[in-house]
Amino acid sequence: MKDKHKIFWDDIEWVLLDLDGTLLDKYFDDYFWEVLVPEKYAQKYGLSFQEAKEKVMALYQREEGTLNWTDLNFWSKKLGLDLSALKEQIAYLIDTHPYVVDFLKFLKQMGKKVFLVTNAHYKSLSLKLKHTQLGLYFDEVICAFDIGLSKEDKKFWRRLKEKLKLDPLHTLFIDDSEAPLLAAKEMGIKYLFFKSQASSKSPPRVPINNFSKIQYFKELIERLDK
Repeated sequence: MKDKHKIFWDDIEWVLLDLDGTLLDKYFDDYFWEVLVPEKYAQKYGLSFQEAKEKVMALYQREEGTLNWTDLNFWSKKLGLDLSALKEQIAYLIDTHPYVVDFLKFLKQMGKKVFLVTNAHYKSLSLKLKHTQLGLYFDEVICAFDIGLSKEDKKFWRRLKEKLKLDPLHTLFIDDSEAPLLAAKEMGIKYLFFKSQASSKSPPRVPINNFSKIQYFKELIERLDK
């Protein structure tokens, strides 16, 4: 198993990493979208919290898998709330998962090309990178809004392949959601991992599509001083 693991890393040149739920604890986003936004919506429109939550969750579901889903400008206009300001109010909840920085340093030690690939909106992305300093570890940050498509769309991956000049057979992609992993698989990305614990407040999940899974990034770190 040890030798197999070593060959695995020798075969990888490009590493693509999702942000929310993968590198960052998704508790921040879950609390924001499922608690804080409904709470403020209820206050503004004179609804009970439960009424507001049911209404906004239904609106979210209509946009799932599209760029609108994470677009703070879209939702601010749709809900009549300043979502960027609300995110700033709870920025103290933004946190990385365990071993994330260790893993990013490990990748740099091995000379891998490391890219952040996220659906996060520019405003949200800027806030999170500011509070975590993770931007220091990436060769480039790729936002779905730059590509014009969400990661769930297989055309996103064709455009990303052209942009980064990557070889799918020597590329690793890690995400806490299966839809982007399926789209990446269809484009030919060889090494795909499902981050099973997206939020520290929720138990690890089992992927439906039989992807290899990790709970913590320490599972992928190989000692280089052996």
